[in-house]
Amino acid sequence: MGNIRNQVRLIGNLGRDPEFREISSGRKMARFSLATNDYYYGDQGEKIAETQWHQLVAWGKLAEISERLLHKGSELVVDGKLNTRSYTDKEGNRRSYTEVVVLEMALMDRKATGGEVQRDSEEFEESEEQATL
Repeated sequence: MGNIRNQVRLIGNLGRDPEFREISSGRKMARFSLATNDYYYGDQGEKIAETQWHQLVAWGKLAEISERLLHKGSELVVDGKLNTRSYTDKEGNRRSYTEVVVLEMALMDRKATGGEVQRDSEEFEESEEQATL
């Protein structure tokens, strides 16, 4: 990964099937949510799972791979970078959200890949068109 100052690695499961879109340039985009779990022990010694949800976006070749191989429940290792976007809602309020831009992924579902771990990556080049999505 190129930028060591903004990098994220997540290991989790897809919460729903990815959504796909083709932008005007013909480039594909995939959006999906990934659940990660942390575990800790409570006061009574019980093991407690804490789930965090992360919004992800993949472009180009990674979006195409996502369309072929990913589905709700897929176990995935993702390397990417955080990207915060802002917008104005219908009431005129300024809102922002943070997503992970996928730079590399490894599919851990052995069934979907015929027993092999599927790994792929693509250089991410941000364009004005991507920044407006």
